[in-house]
Formats: sequence, structure tokens, C-alpha cells
Amino acid sequence: MQSKFYDVDGLVQDHDEISVTTQHDYEVLKPFLPGKTISDLDLLHLQCHIGTDTLSWKRLGAKQVYGLDFSENSLKFAREISKKATEPITYVQGDARYASQKIDRKFDAIVTSMGTITWLPDLTDWAQSISELLKSGGTFMIRDDHPMLAALNFGSMHVTASYFEGNTDTYESDSSYTDNSQHKIKHTTNHNWNHTFEEIINSLIQAGLTIEFLGEYDKTEWKALPYLREKDDWYILPKKYPKIPLTFALVCKKN
Repeated sequence: MQSKFYDVDGLVQDHDEISVTTQHDYEVLKPFLPGKTISDLDLLHLQCHIGTDTLSWKRLGAKQVYGLDFSENSLKFAREISKKATEPITYVQGDARYASQKIDRKFDAIVTSMGTITWLPDLTDWAQSISELLKSGGTFMIRDDHPMLAALNFGSMHVTASYFEGNTDTYESDSSYTDNSQHKIKHTTNHNWNHTFEEIINSLIQAGLTIEFLGEYDKTEWKALPYLREKDDWYILPKKYPKIPLTFALVCKKN
């Protein structure tokens, strides 16, 4: 909440401000929406954290906006942000794998983005829940770290971990990706799971969704590798390094 990374005060005060992540998400999602706009569509944001991106979807014109996260503390701040920004958003506490058990309605669009599914040990229930929450003809979009980054251990250009399923990383850390967070986290054990394209895509297909688009990009929103340099709201590899995928995007439809 206090980090420059999120700039909550600036986002709340400028009613035209849209988070960079949501801008990038919307560029991917927009071509697959009715009329190529989110305006007047109902949207669910999974793993919404403190709701800065959720607020941005509301500002882009989504009609009824829901955000779901498993952290009640995150949602406390998300509600505070939406209240200060005078934007009505419904927040629900729950595990993204079982979101359909927490929300009794359907949506035109469901989104999840950047640093989300790495916190989920399995995607079968996650995909099924998304399918159950989408209206017929509805659209789902995920944009996230490319699974190759986990094989690089987010640390070098050398493969040091298995790419395939079973790549689980458990580590201790008392800080987060935000600025000035060192020594401020009480529960220091972290668990991350890498999910291959095979697992991600097949889980969505088996849940009854149709893949409309797959994109791979040599840029990301954060310093996922130590060599990355900032350029135009992105982090990219310098020219001396080979181009590798840093993020991916998937868009699916429910028939």
C-alpha cells in the first residue's frame, strides 16, 4: 500500500489513471470482446490482491466488477481503495481454484494477470471454476510470467530447474517484490509452482473452454531476470542477450 510500485495515492486521486498491468491486459483482451470493448460487461478479476488493477477495469467501463483473493487483509485494502476512488466494486474472499463456490453469478469476462498461477499447486479446479463462472460466449484471459522463467530460476540465462510439472520452489523470504519491504513479512515460507503450457492449455480445454489466442512476449512488467532494463513501461533484455519469452497471454471462450 505504501510502495512506489503501486502508487496507491496517485491511482486513487487521478480518476483517469489506469494501472500499467491493466493497460497491457486490455490490449490483449480487447480484440476478443463484443464490440472490442469492456464497456457495459460484467467482469471478475481473480487473485486481485489489493485491487489496483480491479479498480482500473472498473474505470475502463466494466459494468459490475468483482475481485476475488484468498487474503482477507489484501481485500481490506482493496475495499479501502475502491471507497476512496468512489468506484463500486464487490470483493470476495476465497481460493481462486474454487471461486465458483464463493460467487453465485456469471460474468462476461474473467481476467487474471501477472504473478497469479504460480501460487496455485494445481490448475484443474481453477479452470473448471472459471468455466462455471463464465456466461455462454464469455471470455477468459490470463497474462503471466512465461513458464520458461521458472526453468531459469528467475536468475540467469542458464536452465537450472526442470521445466515440466513437479517444478516446485520452496524458499524463505521476509520481503516482497515491492520497494522498502525488507524484513517486513511475518510468514517467510513461500511456495511457487511452475505450470507448463501443456498443463495450462489442457486444463482450460478439459473445462470446456476454446482457445482463441496464445501470445508469447519478450517483455514483462517487472525485473524477472537481473539483466532486464526498463523501457516504455516494460522490462526488456539488452540487445546483447538472445531474445527469449518473458510473458505469455491466453484468451479463451466459453461456447
